[in-house]
Amino acid sequence: MYREVSKLLGMDILEVSGGSIGDELRTLSRNFGDYDFFYLHVKKTDSYGEDGNFGAKVGVIEEFDSLLPEITGLGVDVLAVTGDHSTPSAMKSHSWHPVPLMIGSEYCRGGEVADFSESSCLSVIWGSQRRLK
Repeated sequence: MYREVSKLLGMDILEVSGGSIGDELRTLSRNFGDYDFFYLHVKKTDSYGEDGNFGAKVGVIEEFDSLLPEITGLGVDVLAVTGDHSTPSAMKSHSWHPVPLMIGSEYCRGGEVADFSESSCLSVIWGSQRRLK
């Protein structure tokens, strides 16, 4: 589905040799100077959530986290990290839970969140709503 939507939007689909996040990153690195925008999809966080495999889901997230310095080292202007939906391992399905969004750029101001998690982002949302009352 993601590939077809990307094609409809006029995006080129780059072939990745292998199925790891590292393989995707190598493809990104090789082609970084040729495009203005990249969309990198890490499917395993979703599929491991659907399988109820909490440990494997954590492992994929940690693997991605470890590769973030390589991505930012490419000289990206803006980096957005998010999900298309929540897939808690305990529920083994997609859910209504909020999805955190992290945006990094030299043009963005820093926020109050010290780490990227549902709980941290939720505390800022609820804290902001409390301050508005």
